[in-house]
Amino acid sequence: MIITKVETFVLHVPITPPITDAINVATHWGLSGVRIFTDEGITGCGYTGTCAHGDDMIVDTIDRYYAPELIGKDPFMVKELWDAMRFGKMHWIGRAGVTHMALAAVDIALWDIMAKTANKPLWQYLGGHKSKGIKAYNTNGGWLNWSKDRLLKDVTEIVEQGFAGVKIKVGKPDPREDYDRVKAVRQAIGDDVIFMIDVNQQWNINTAMTWGKRLEEFNLFWLEEPLNPDDIMGHKKLADALNVPIALGEHVYSKYAFRDYIHNGALEYCQVDVTRVAGVTEWLQVAGLAAAYDVPVCPHVGDMGQIHQHLVAATPGAFMLEYIPWIRHIFEEPATVKNGFYVLPQMPGASTDIIPRYFDEYRVR
Repeated sequence: MIITKVETFVLHVPITPPITDAINVATHWGLSGVRIFTDEGITGCGYTGTCAHGDDMIVDTIDRYYAPELIGKDPFMVKELWDAMRFGKMHWIGRAGVTHMALAAVDIALWDIMAKTANKPLWQYLGGHKSKGIKAYNTNGGWLNWSKDRLLKDVTEIVEQGFAGVKIKVGKPDPREDYDRVKAVRQAIGDDVIFMIDVNQQWNINTAMTWGKRLEEFNLFWLEEPLNPDDIMGHKKLADALNVPIALGEHVYSKYAFRDYIHNGALEYCQVDVTRVAGVTEWLQVAGLAAAYDVPVCPHVGDMGQIHQHLVAATPGAFMLEYIPWIRHIFEEPATVKNGFYVLPQMPGASTDIIPRYFDEYRVR
């Protein structure tokens, strides 16, 4: 099998209604992606996720620097191709961010090709672990722009739908408002439901120490991204001081950064995202690293769960997956949760194939 063509794309899928967290306002979810064609008629599709900003830089990186490394090559040599791209012309100027997100899209497409060729869903191709489905928690009811009344309505409905847990956003200018919302949610959902909060990097160390301690009373499952994601030692200080576990990984872009976080005891839930590290190839390395330290894996879903459902289903240390349904309607086999569990995909590949009419409708490049 030989790669014959590499075609990039950008889709902007509307988010209705628009959402905010402590750092982002999002009206659309961006898919910066690539389709890789082969001489045997099998096409792989991979993408990374954005708030519909910077997509041009991601696909330009693929077009100009990664695609030339792929033409005429065997997609099953995925690790050799990964090295050629990772240590190629872009290595000098970028080993995270745009370059890794672009590499993620390419790498996902290559794994999609391999699983399709084997006529297996990716989770089986990787070696299955969870044949009965994946426990799901829901983030889509806890946005920071929701009123308190809507917040309570949404999280209550999520629990009634059978989700294992709920996550809400915090990071208001006045942390006392966060405290009030967290307290109200815990009272609304009861003591037995898994409950997480996500700061989206908006606290400094003093705020995190003060309010992290105060919020311990609500039996939080984790405190997510409390500080700048480059501040490993600040997170270690929090992990040592708080009884609430620290979760992060959404903005950690390499196995080396995860190594330093995990080795220093600075995170307790590893949220490695396949669209932020450099694809399936690096995600599996990070998951193996976490396993060596008995750190559980629970990915952030920059892909909205389409690819991560396969990775979690194939990984012993991955125990649960986030659910956000913004883009599921565009896929041939959408990520689906029933009775609180992801239903494992059955179609060959990585669940990244997009329905043609939505591909055309939402394509901006």
